[in-house]
Amino acid sequence: MSATVRKILSLSHGEATSDGDGVRMIRLVGSQAQPPLDPFLMLDFFGSERASDYLGGFPDHPHRGFETVTYMLAGKMRHFDNHGHSGVIEAGDVQWMKAGRGLIHSEMPEQTEGLMRGFQLWINLPQAEKMAAPAYQEFKAAQIPEVSRAGATVKLIAGAADGVEGPVRAPHVDAVYFDIALAPGAVFAHDLPETHQGFFVLYEGEAEAPGARGPVALRGLTLATLGPGRTARLTAGANGAKALLLAARPLREPVAWSGPFVMTTREELRQAYADYQAGEF
Repeated sequence: MSATVRKILSLSHGEATSDGDGVRMIRLVGSQAQPPLDPFLMLDFFGSERASDYLGGFPDHPHRGFETVTYMLAGKMRHFDNHGHSGVIEAGDVQWMKAGRGLIHSEMPEQTEGLMRGFQLWINLPQAEKMAAPAYQEFKAAQIPEVSRAGATVKLIAGAADGVEGPVRAPHVDAVYFDIALAPGAVFAHDLPETHQGFFVLYEGEAEAPGARGPVALRGLTLATLGPGRTARLTAGANGAKALLLAARPLREPVAWSGPFVMTTREELRQAYADYQAGEF
């Protein structure tokens, strides 16, 4: 296979929204500005030093049929579900939760002041796994490996680079989830499977990436979708940059989505609501 460079197809800066009990965030995927990118359903960025923006948290709510991935950059969030699972997610930690056939959980701030910052991602499950038992993959910051290159540090949450593999396993979509820190002018390049859908999320600094008509500038919080090819490439600006690289194999299945439930057919969706109302989660 030729090592063709993936060109930037589009840029989006997300849409301001709120969720849970009034938590303010920017929706980068799953909005009118950027619809879902199979198998990625939604991606939210939250970041504020104002306690009023996050103190309400996300009280008890159900899920079925997909995975949620919480990656904290700063602050602390406590998770609890109705099966007795609980824990605190802190800066640098990741929680990869498979909702499967259903659970009810809450995500509440473990702080009353200071910076709360991070991402939450929703990834679809294939129809064959939507009714599997709920499960967790949780890793503290110290358990997530990093690789160093010239001017770059890459934190590997899922996927592999330079012979090192991240701890999260997501074989149904072969997920890649990297957090990349670049020194001024440094270049990051990584070969992705040509089958994968992918995008960068710039969340600090400035950068540029190849486009169809030359370099494309990324400024501020930016999601840059990648076109077909193999090599994802990002070059930091004069003050450096931090970005996520997310990629996965599309499921190419129908999506029946309403609120906290993501199924494959409308009948499955109706059953999800019936099961929840019957207390079967």
